[in-house]
Amino acid sequence: MGFLVAQFLSGLAHASSLFLVAAGLSIIFGVTRIVNFAHGSFYMLGAFVAYSLADRLSGALGFWGAVAGAAVFAGLLGVAVEVLLLRRLYRSPELFQLLATFGLVLVVQDLALAIWGPEDLLGPRAPGLEGIVRILGRPFPQYDLLLIALGPAVLGLLWLLFHRTRWGILVRAATEDREMTGALGVKQTRLFTSVLFLGTALAGLAGALQVPREAANLQMDINIVVEAFVVVVIGGMGSVAGAFLASLLIGQLQAFGILIFPQVTLVLVFLVMALVLVVRPYGLLGRPQAVPRAGHAPETPIAPASQGARIAWAAALAVLLALPLAVGDYALVVLTEVFVLALFASSLHFAMGPGGMVSFGHAAYFGLGAYGAGLLMKHLGAGMVPGLIAAPLAAGLGALVFGWFCVRLSGVYLAMLTLAFAQIVWSVAFQWYSVTGGDNGILGVWPAAWAAPKWAFYYLSLVLAGGGIYLLRRVIFSPFGYALRAGRDSPLRSDAIGIPVKRHQWAAFTLSGAAAGLAGGLYAYSKGSVFPNLISISTSVDALVMVLLGGVQTLTGPIVGAAVFHGLETEMVRHTDYWRLLLGVAIIAMVLVFPQGVVGALERLRPRRPGQAREEAVAR
Repeated sequence: MGFLVAQFLSGLAHASSLFLVAAGLSIIFGVTRIVNFAHGSFYMLGAFVAYSLADRLSGALGFWGAVAGAAVFAGLLGVAVEVLLLRRLYRSPELFQLLATFGLVLVVQDLALAIWGPEDLLGPRAPGLEGIVRILGRPFPQYDLLLIALGPAVLGLLWLLFHRTRWGILVRAATEDREMTGALGVKQTRLFTSVLFLGTALAGLAGALQVPREAANLQMDINIVVEAFVVVVIGGMGSVAGAFLASLLIGQLQAFGILIFPQVTLVLVFLVMALVLVVRPYGLLGRPQAVPRAGHAPETPIAPASQGARIAWAAALAVLLALPLAVGDYALVVLTEVFVLALFASSLHFAMGPGGMVSFGHAAYFGLGAYGAGLLMKHLGAGMVPGLIAAPLAAGLGALVFGWFCVRLSGVYLAMLTLAFAQIVWSVAFQWYSVTGGDNGILGVWPAAWAAPKWAFYYLSLVLAGGGIYLLRRVIFSPFGYALRAGRDSPLRSDAIGIPVKRHQWAAFTLSGAAAGLAGGLYAYSKGSVFPNLISISTSVDALVMVLLGGVQTLTGPIVGAAVFHGLETEMVRHTDYWRLLLGVAIIAMVLVFPQGVVGALERLRPRRPGQAREEAVAR
């Protein structure tokens, strides 16, 4: 009995820490509608700053002063980020805000690396709370009892702040209807800045309070932000009470899940999130978001390629066909990877752009394609051709199953459900050693003898990736594609005229997954191996970055975005250890200078033919 009570209390302590981070994330999203991927960076900085301050100060006042100082530092840094970066992106689509905050994550990671180094830093224990207490005969840390009390205390203080102060009433009003709040004369810039201070200060406080429990390290940001997103989505976006309830649920699941379901511990929270979203699409205490009255500018309709564009594409193809005669093997390998990533990004663009379905877990289908080819070789001894056939089939089947649930949601909830399914696939690949090899991967996935030379595999990748991209483009301009875009832009009108919107989205989701699977199969043969990291969150984020860098409102954007992203990453890794910093700065600069993506910016500079503006207005 004592053991079960100790586990229960341990789950409460973890829930309190998680609630501090999730509450800040929920408050920021509720008011600003920003999906702040960099929220975990403030948590990580809180831990590092608290470690440094506690190391320089002494005594109980020094430790708690370090905790308070770290929270204030994180809050002030959040204000600086809001003023310098986010304020310029409030009227941009959510995806561009996500891209900018991802760039910020890369910048903060390398700055932390430069300041504190790569080693894990174990901070001091809290003075007066170093010991243990015995509960039913079982030892339990005194410090964890403080954390258990802190969660409800912060919840109560936030309730008083939001219900008993004028500022809190304005925040709740902005959460309910941001546009109406601004129309009534509320200074939104000041309100947003104060909300960013509170949200990031809570994240910094949570990170600082972790210093006595775990070492400060450079992986803290990604680990906590994914878990915090899960909590916020389960509780309901913008609901602090929902975040508290979800934190309690996740804390207890993690405390007891390892005892009851040890095989699914890594993915248990994502299974719960998927179940909650299927049953309650807006979370436990969430509500549908108010429809914006002043939305973004209408999207320019995608037009078929002009005659000049066709000539340019033909010239580019001629150059690519001739390149093996002029460059070495290294350049061919890099270009082959660009072809594969271009197909991967184009498959995500097909779901995001024409389909209107944002995916945070598109790497699931990339990985399913790679494992489809690898497993066929490992267990059946099949060659490359059967493997490349199995890759899109395996990924398409996975997308068919997951898509049935995903297309019933929209917005951030749909994106988080795709992330949940991706983590489930990753967990299976990581833990099923007898089949997938676990973290040892599958080795020896080499191309057939006729495709083994670098130039031969280059041409094979060009043909298959180019053919996949061309097929997706043809579908976009087919009657199915037009119906798909109609359902994206006006689902109610589409339903009224008899277009089965969800069925079209489900088919598009499946086709998108199959195309990603073909890219995954090509990638497996290009690398000669398959590992679970192909299904990781970072792989999905890379695909998002490639699409947004190129331009989500263009067909060429994903191809250009893949080339730019992979080129920047490859060259920066070769020349500096701080490549994340440079890549992050480049991403942020591109978002600020080219909010429509590289291709979108170039198209805006192109002179319009007479009457084109009127045609676009009519099409909208």
